[in-house]
Amino acid sequence: MESSESYTTKPLSNEPKKLITESSDEEVNDSPIEQVRLTVPTTDDPSLPCLTFRTWALGITSCAILAFLNQFFGYRQNALYISSVSAQILVLPLGKLMAAYFPTKTIRIPATKWSFSLNPGPFNLKEHVLITIFANAGATSVYAVSIITIVKAFYGSQIHPLAALLLTHTTQLLGYGWAGIFRKFLVDSPYMWWPSNLVQVSLFRALHDVEKRPKGGLTRLQFFIVVLVSSFSYYIVPNYLFPSITALSFVCWIWKDSVTAQQLGSGLKGLGIGSFALDWSTVAGFLGSPLATPGFAVMNTLVGFILIVYIAIPFCYWTDLFHAKRFPIFSSHLFDTDGRAYNLTRIFNKKTFDFNQQGYDHYSQVHLSIFFVFTYGLSFATLAATVTHVALFHGRTIWEQTKGSFQEKFEDVHTRIMKKNYEPVPQWWFYTILIVVLGLSLLASEGFGRQLQLPYWGVILAMALALFFTLPIAVITATTNQAPGINVIAELIIGYLYPGKPLANVTFKTYGLISVSQAISFLADFKLGHYMKIPPKSMFIVQLVGTVVASSVYFGTAWWLLDTVDNICNPSKLPEGSPWTCPGDDVFYSASIIWGVVGPLRMFGKLGLYSNVNYFFLLGILAPVPVWLLSRKFPDQEWIRLINMPVLLSGSGGMPPARAVNYIGWLSVGLFFNFYVYRKYKSWWARHNYILSAGLDAGVAFMAILAYFTLQIRDINGANWWGLNLDDHCPLAHCPTAPGIQVPGCPVFQYSST
Repeated sequence: MESSESYTTKPLSNEPKKLITESSDEEVNDSPIEQVRLTVPTTDDPSLPCLTFRTWALGITSCAILAFLNQFFGYRQNALYISSVSAQILVLPLGKLMAAYFPTKTIRIPATKWSFSLNPGPFNLKEHVLITIFANAGATSVYAVSIITIVKAFYGSQIHPLAALLLTHTTQLLGYGWAGIFRKFLVDSPYMWWPSNLVQVSLFRALHDVEKRPKGGLTRLQFFIVVLVSSFSYYIVPNYLFPSITALSFVCWIWKDSVTAQQLGSGLKGLGIGSFALDWSTVAGFLGSPLATPGFAVMNTLVGFILIVYIAIPFCYWTDLFHAKRFPIFSSHLFDTDGRAYNLTRIFNKKTFDFNQQGYDHYSQVHLSIFFVFTYGLSFATLAATVTHVALFHGRTIWEQTKGSFQEKFEDVHTRIMKKNYEPVPQWWFYTILIVVLGLSLLASEGFGRQLQLPYWGVILAMALALFFTLPIAVITATTNQAPGINVIAELIIGYLYPGKPLANVTFKTYGLISVSQAISFLADFKLGHYMKIPPKSMFIVQLVGTVVASSVYFGTAWWLLDTVDNICNPSKLPEGSPWTCPGDDVFYSASIIWGVVGPLRMFGKLGLYSNVNYFFLLGILAPVPVWLLSRKFPDQEWIRLINMPVLLSGSGGMPPARAVNYIGWLSVGLFFNFYVYRKYKSWWARHNYILSAGLDAGVAFMAILAYFTLQIRDINGANWWGLNLDDHCPLAHCPTAPGIQVPGCPVFQYSST
């Protein structure tokens, strides 16, 4: 079955094109996923050049620029994420200019048989896709940089630059081995459809397909330009002139003196009842574009969000579970028994990284806000539910695919075209990378005076953990666009096995978490290449080179900023209004204290306050079972199979650092477009939904870059003219409500006379 759209695709130049599609005498079965059928073309031109000079030049440049910008903005209070969509748009005119003006003469490399041309012909779609894959590598954050940041900026210590560089590269490359092992199930299978890729497929078609403008309407490219310009123009308002509209909390404006009302109504520091935003970056900044998330996943997230944020959290807080009233209802910081910020210097020597047991015994146990407690508990539940869900709902399919992979079963039109036209990547390529990276990982951990604290067995255990979780997490991501993380379970395991070692804890977590994350990123890009019919070997080379380039730039940018910005990541010593507050690294640092210094035994074990949180593991293991049983008992009720417990349990899993207002905006937009518009205006949705997402993202990114480098870098801040800074005007939302607890800026509640 061909795509449902009626317009035809024309060549972009006068040269002949050899389009290959399914012939009528072959078994014709398009993708079983409707969104894919509506979006992805079933044609291919294998004659198009791919790894050209333009691909390398524009690809490496865009990769390096995105890596620099994302790391640069990542340390700022409003961390700006610039996706590869920006590069995807900008390189198109550059590629066409190079095709128009560069010489076509062949250049031979001396002493070799190799040659290349600066201009092999018109700039084509496959070059554009590979450049975007380069950009994706640059847009993928490097988690290991947070280890370098907390060592230098939070602990005030030093780390050997070569050890830091090896850590950066090995954590990013380790996941390629897992990707090679599981690509048969996660790329070739038509049921693993990777929803986020459809945004880029739609944008590629908008930029390259030659369409006839419908009467009274716009072509895809025209629609994209209108959205891009509108988003770009509007974002000057929330980004620069009136940042208050990024979080509007009317409840706080009405009840200005009520702590409880502000806890309920604050979109930034509370539960966000009645809060909303007039800003796309608030909607998509932490959670990604809701337009790229399937409707059933949005609904699961909505149910989970309501159950957790509006039922469980208020009940636990106002029943004073875990002494919750002594602390803010929403915070990622650590507190002592008296509700004050935890004084780490009393229990830990930052220079020697030694835990002071005597100081801890005489000071206080570590306390968390009730929301932070739930964040960890739901992380336990989500990960356990992921394994159970995949085993129950996808286990038989995975086993059948394992047997059927040698019989070419479980294929659709896209898989058959790829197998017909291109050689697959040899499996030994993946295994070679895995072995080399393992050796370098052991060198980074065991060498340099063991600065990273993690012994060799820790690296091997982290790899085993990643190998176990890659498949179930990738299945959830490939079908729902939601990616559970293994960071908490990794912290828990190493915290028990190797307590009192904060750097060992975060290093173990990074090797485990990021090798899974990179495997999933690699597989997602491979699926994009699968949809766009890119030779697999070209994809592999571009991904590998892009990862090395991006890791190097992220490392260099972070090292430069940490050495040149005074008091970076230390808000108490920064000038007023300074943006260098590192909110993401602050959460990372808190986690290193919880799991590495204090340790899970004193937090979630028999010596801790939160041992009951371990029951969340049991909840996660059991939660998918009733859904699976009901789906078997009532097979005609398709809606039952759409209940996805890992997604539902992680309904508020991004908080913190995401806030309630982020979720409210994300859910509202996701429900409107992926339920109402998708069902009532499906033809419009198929043609415009993903392009709308790409245009909004790109407009925000371009304006943010322009505003920063022309105005904000010179401390010209429009918000200061009106006194409207990035705040939802809920100053009491962070206050405790337990009697006798004194926090600056907060009222002190009195003990009841009874």
